[in-house]
Amino acid sequence: MTCKAILSLLSTQDRLVPNFKCHNHNNLIAVIGGATSEISTNIEIILTNYKTPQLTYGSFLPAQSVGGHFPFLYQMVPNEAQQYRGVVQLLQHFRWTWIGLGAVDDDKGDRFLQTIVPLLSQNSICDAFIIRLPKRDYAGDLINSYLEHRSSYNIIYKRKASVIFVYGEPPSFPSLRMLLFLTPFLSLPPLDKVWVVTSHWDFESESIQKMWDMQPFHGSLSFTIHSNQPLGFQEFLQTVKPSWAKGDGFIQDFWQQSFSCSFKMSKGEERNNNLCTGEEKLETLPGSLFEMRMFGHSYNIYSAVYAVAHALHALYGSTSKHWKPGNLPIMNIQPWQVHHFLRNILFNNTAGDTLHFDGNRELVAGFDITNWLMFPNGSVGRVKVGRLDPKAPPGKELTIDVGQITWHPSFNQVVPVSVCNDNCYPGFHKKKKEGEKFCCYACSPCPGGMISHQKDMDSCAQCPEHEYSSSDQTHCISKTISYLSQQETLGIILSILAGFFSLITALMFGMFMKYKNTPIVKANNRSLTYILLISLLLCFLCSLLFIGHPTKLSCLLQQVMFGIVFSVALSSILAKTITVVLAFIATKPGSAMRKWMGKRLANSILLSGSFTQVAICTIWLWMSPPFPDVDMHQLDKEIILECNEGSMSMFYGVLGYLGFLASVSFLVAFLARKLPDSFNEAKFITFSMLVFCSVWVSFVPTYLSTKGKYMVAVEIFSILASSAGLLGCIFFPKCYIIIIRPELNSREQLMRRK
Repeated sequence: MTCKAILSLLSTQDRLVPNFKCHNHNNLIAVIGGATSEISTNIEIILTNYKTPQLTYGSFLPAQSVGGHFPFLYQMVPNEAQQYRGVVQLLQHFRWTWIGLGAVDDDKGDRFLQTIVPLLSQNSICDAFIIRLPKRDYAGDLINSYLEHRSSYNIIYKRKASVIFVYGEPPSFPSLRMLLFLTPFLSLPPLDKVWVVTSHWDFESESIQKMWDMQPFHGSLSFTIHSNQPLGFQEFLQTVKPSWAKGDGFIQDFWQQSFSCSFKMSKGEERNNNLCTGEEKLETLPGSLFEMRMFGHSYNIYSAVYAVAHALHALYGSTSKHWKPGNLPIMNIQPWQVHHFLRNILFNNTAGDTLHFDGNRELVAGFDITNWLMFPNGSVGRVKVGRLDPKAPPGKELTIDVGQITWHPSFNQVVPVSVCNDNCYPGFHKKKKEGEKFCCYACSPCPGGMISHQKDMDSCAQCPEHEYSSSDQTHCISKTISYLSQQETLGIILSILAGFFSLITALMFGMFMKYKNTPIVKANNRSLTYILLISLLLCFLCSLLFIGHPTKLSCLLQQVMFGIVFSVALSSILAKTITVVLAFIATKPGSAMRKWMGKRLANSILLSGSFTQVAICTIWLWMSPPFPDVDMHQLDKEIILECNEGSMSMFYGVLGYLGFLASVSFLVAFLARKLPDSFNEAKFITFSMLVFCSVWVSFVPTYLSTKGKYMVAVEIFSILASSAGLLGCIFFPKCYIIIIRPELNSREQLMRRK
């Protein structure tokens, strides 16, 4: 039918004689037509042979087809790619990530799906389902198609997608209406969806559908070509009469179908009820059947007429310098001549819009975002709620006023939600579901130290090193600085204990100095006793180096001072223990041990034991000395200021050597524990070494299991506890004798045997 119509335009009027020019031949300059891409293609295949321009007002044809095969085709519809990008921005604006897709069941629908599905995926939007709409609108075909696609209807209903993006040329809308019209008769639930449609669609009805309910499409959003209302258009419509049918074979048919009347009555019809008077008013027709304002395809046709008129005006102006308006010379204008001027046309139409074509002969225009209101009485309302301007800066092409949108009643005027699952709130991140599309995900809480402060974050963000995550994992909090301070309770208690024991040790040292000539002080080498008391005093005082803000000097002195002072103390105890044993043996008649008695042996033991530790500490300081460090990872909520040992192996080497000295002292004292009590100090040394070893054996696992300032507190406590054990076990019995039982502080009592 399309080919026949075009050949008729190219032939003599009222006669189909293709390729011949007779005396009554009309001069065809351009053709305006093509509601669908199929019709436009069929028209252009013929018109290209005659180099006759065609201005298509309906669907868009791909640029590669237009440029390569149809060089005389002009499209009054902007490029579809603009609409696709606009739809994506619209979906992103409302955060609709789970939508249904509908496409007409033909090649163009296939191309649409091949384009839109990857585009949606690139913008984090998934298609919940894809339905194919019948291409034809014949009732019989529709019913058969509906029965075939009934399963698709069930999919649409069961899926949680509240939004359906539909692509199709004008015949598809009546087809979809018929499908929805049949659902109540089959006891199927209604579809309460948001329909998003492209500019190809007009919400127009066939005459048979004019009384059908349009409520399923209430609240739909569509991209419509930007249009204005020509002056006087509504007044013109009020004057339209069916008597204008001369040369127009459509007005009377439209009149009869729309007003349900007839101009020619059959014998069985009653004239009073069914006769068309010609005085019917177009404004009384429902908006779904006829609108009194110019929109969509009508506006495209109106603009196309003016485009051709301006092209002819420019053509006449370039070929004749002396013609007057209203008295145009009869010229043999060829269609290809119009093509040149049409391609470069630029003018303002009477509606106030500027029209011109781009290099691909596509109309340069934007789109209006229209909200459709379907009323029960059949009237249709349009509300412009936004604008898609392709000339706007990137990311700002779409502007929309959400407050003006009227949604379908099922959404209670709340912005619909169309997602595969509920949002992941701050503190959670999306976790992919196996076997599902990426829009369907589970919500997993953020790991420790990570946050998410927005909905539906793909991953949690790591807090900076100096911050930690809040309890709800929604924001980062600055970590507190942590070290064992003199101002906090634990530091004050440990400082008081160190001061107290230092005072006790100093008092004992003063007491021993006062009673230095008494037998109990002189026994077991008085010099070793003084050295041991001084080393114990330094042991108590060195614990204070661990309290306070770590500095380079304090870190160097802490472990070195601790290791050397304790090695002096333990070497003194070892020397005293060996002295006790040798003294007892030397008292036996004929003993060869007498030559080993004296200060030389004790000093040798003391110096060798101490300098070995000094050598270890020197190597430590030379290879990898301790230094102040900041640990941001050991505790979640604290930044630990600490002294880094530099070399843990050297640190444990110092502890290991102290353990060796303590073990030897304990072993020698244990072997000498049964010597006569009055002469024997080995029993007290045994107890002191037992306390010392117990403290430091338990120190290692406790030290490794604690963190932060409590590690330092454990080491200070071990220093104080072991030093206090040595002080109490060795010197308290002597102090007791000196102060409480002075009568026992005599040579006779000390030399008495059991």
